[in-house]
Amino acid sequence: MPNMTTSERDAFLKEPGVLLHIGTVREDGTPLVTPIWFIYDGTSILFTPREKSAWYACMQRDPRVTLCIDEQPLPYRKVIIDGSVTVEHDLGNDAAWRDLYQRIASRYVPEEAAAAYVRNTIDQPRALLRVELGKSKVTTWRMPVEGEDVTGIWHTRYYAEGSDYARKSRDG
Repeated sequence: MPNMTTSERDAFLKEPGVLLHIGTVREDGTPLVTPIWFIYDGTSILFTPREKSAWYACMQRDPRVTLCIDEQPLPYRKVIIDGSVTVEHDLGNDAAWRDLYQRIASRYVPEEAAAAYVRNTIDQPRALLRVELGKSKVTTWRMPVEGEDVTGIWHTRYYAEGSDYARKSRDG
């Protein structure tokens, strides 16, 4: 699959309504994947676990995470980020970043509903966490768009030897 350009990636990460699936590791070593809201600030992915979130407890033990941000409709854009979480604001400092919390909520629900959500959940302590793209392994891809080679739907290593797409991708 073709990789996205940096500008395509940045535009995708700023689109409203796209969920992030965060992968963490439980204490017993099993994986935990949770869909969450996020915001992209141009250099980092920011998100807000509640104090009692299971995935927050996982990150307190081990800050390594995998973030998967993708979409269902064509062109099936995907961004995978393997990195580590840093704490921007720890629990109990919600007032310092409440405006950002409102902006995150507004990416997913109408402005009035976002304000109500923040107001109704303000007594639930949250942290503000960051994963910096520049300090992470970032992989992007999407389906080929008009004018691009259709054999680019997979990396050539996935094509069975002698198959039609293996031949087309090799021979052009």
